[in-house]
Amino acid sequence: MALRPVQVNIKALDGLAVGRFWAEALGWSVFSPGVTTYVGPGGDLVRPHPVAVCIDVAPVPEPKTATKNRTHLDLATTSAGHQTELVARLKALGAKPVDVGQRDVPWTVLADPEGNEFCVLEPRDVYRDTGPIAAVVVDCVDPRAMARFWGEATDWTLHEVTDDHASLRSAKGGGPYLEFLRSPDVKTVPDRIHFDLLPYPGDDKAAEVDRLRALGAIDLDLGQGDVPWTCLTDPEGHEFCVLAPS
Repeated sequence: MALRPVQVNIKALDGLAVGRFWAEALGWSVFSPGVTTYVGPGGDLVRPHPVAVCIDVAPVPEPKTATKNRTHLDLATTSAGHQTELVARLKALGAKPVDVGQRDVPWTVLADPEGNEFCVLEPRDVYRDTGPIAAVVVDCVDPRAMARFWGEATDWTLHEVTDDHASLRSAKGGGPYLEFLRSPDVKTVPDRIHFDLLPYPGDDKAAEVDRLRALGAIDLDLGQGDVPWTCLTDPEGHEFCVLAPS
């Protein structure tokens, strides 16, 4: 048994506006199938997408705090010119440069219209086949421990692990990496961005949730009430949800 990461959930005051921003940023399409706003490749709603990790924007009443998100997206580029063009286009869409202490680096740090930080990377061979999202990056205390948990929780395979960095990716190839970066910062506020995981057809969601608890996941009560998904945190407190198969 294993779960597949199918979407990145972003909380927003104006879900449709933030969804439209990310659709334009990624060259994807925006859909409003219900309460949330879904962003994915192609002109038709495909949920879950067989390769891409898509974006689902959920409306919430609370604005983002000034605290830096511990999870963010890295966007891929194919050339120096593409990076320059993409940064300019994103700024025109409403992205703002932000300083997260990055100093002199070859990537550009921006924030979406509601302040969610993300990076536009310089061209890197490792991300040449990921699509527009190169990686979902998570700040953590112990990348090795996070790689163990998420490697057991999902069907993604480990590509690299050191004391400072770990990365996983779908064994099927294509789509983004999941990366863990060592950070001295301590988690102090709920994540604004989190992963949603989905069981494979025929797998039992309740059994999958029990398996995650045995790996160290902890139940999370956000006041969600009676919903078909289950809210959990990983061993370092990063929130995520296990969705119900449709």
